[in-house]
Amino acid sequence: MKKFQLTVHCSLFTFKTIHPFTIYPLSVIISVMNILFLHRSFPAQFKHIATTLAQDPSNLVMFITNTENGQIHGVNKLVYKPKREVSKGCDPYLQVYEETVIHGEAAANIAKVMTQCGIKPDIIYGFSWGPPMFIKELFPDTPLICYFEWFGKSENSVFDFGGVNLTQSQKESIKCNNSHVLLDLCNCDAGITPTYWQRDQFPKEFHHKIKVLHDGIDTDVCKPDNNVKIFIEGSNLELNSGDEIITYATRGMEPYRGFPQFMEAVSILLKKRPNAKFIIAGADAVCYSPKLAQGTYKELMLKKFDIDLNRVLFVGSLPFEHYLKVLQISSVHVYLTYPFILSWSVLEAMSAGCCVVASDTKPVTEVIKDNYNGLLTDFFNVEQLVEKIEYALDNQAKMKEIRANARKTIAENYALKDILPKHIEYIKSLIK
Repeated sequence: MKKFQLTVHCSLFTFKTIHPFTIYPLSVIISVMNILFLHRSFPAQFKHIATTLAQDPSNLVMFITNTENGQIHGVNKLVYKPKREVSKGCDPYLQVYEETVIHGEAAANIAKVMTQCGIKPDIIYGFSWGPPMFIKELFPDTPLICYFEWFGKSENSVFDFGGVNLTQSQKESIKCNNSHVLLDLCNCDAGITPTYWQRDQFPKEFHHKIKVLHDGIDTDVCKPDNNVKIFIEGSNLELNSGDEIITYATRGMEPYRGFPQFMEAVSILLKKRPNAKFIIAGADAVCYSPKLAQGTYKELMLKKFDIDLNRVLFVGSLPFEHYLKVLQISSVHVYLTYPFILSWSVLEAMSAGCCVVASDTKPVTEVIKDNYNGLLTDFFNVEQLVEKIEYALDNQAKMKEIRANARKTIAENYALKDILPKHIEYIKSLIK
């Protein structure tokens, strides 16, 4: 078997492999899996699948991405750089589409070099966000699976949540922003999405193509630990599971994840619960919601409400092992969301045995049943949110049962050790 390091530079793109390619004889290629992953981020939703397949040295695992950082042993990572940014004069309705075209073209340029090297994947698994757009032009006979995360709808969805009246222009923009997704829906041989709610956002005529299969939660790692202690740097606080601790975790502190409502609840609970501490994990950033003209939502909430920063601890984005300890030490974990993409964090919290107080929104209700494996609250009703948190804090015997049911729900329905084989078998079933 021949191995070589491949690095290509040209005026349009640059890519390199973090690990050498392995070129197998044709007779070997027929009997093993050569899989190509496509995603702007690395490894993102493909972490567990790529890692598992790469553990078998007979597999050739390739990953085209726009992310320089990170690597997985045995995964041939090829990094592309878009040749340009979105045109300054681009119509606003077409900006998302042009951006995905740029990424699709850059990913295809790398794949084209792969064909020149005699490398042909048996199957391609791409995240519908640009990179898969032109891959079928290079590998027309290779099955393409697309991971579909979201399809925008202007009615009964995230955009008009809470009775928001969208303008005609906003509705038109939402429609145009689906353009690249529609191309992938037409071009792919199969699709995957993690929840039924997310599947239901897509046009019904494509539902037969989209399999509902969650990414999976590592329940062997995300598990309860009543002996955890954490030390908060800069505050000289050492906390343990016996303390009254309300936790909140998010990628970005923003309206889509109920950050304003949570902070208002915090301002009330600070007065009602003198012994309570609050740990907020996540970046002071916006991932999905509209950005403010000035400042951040965190800055806005700290100005709006009286928040004691000696008791409300912003710990930033944490390494996973530290984030897990925050979940394990939690008395009550709050998860609020618009009817949007379901965060891994709420499932990880349930797996860790948290008592979760969550918004009564889809797709949360696909997982959490009120007063069985969590407590549900109206997203916009801050008084009810406070009541639910206090109820949980004051009824620990009842919450012990809810915590156990939360853990059971994830172990029985979302455990990585059960879901990962289903992913791999599904991938194999599509190889011609």
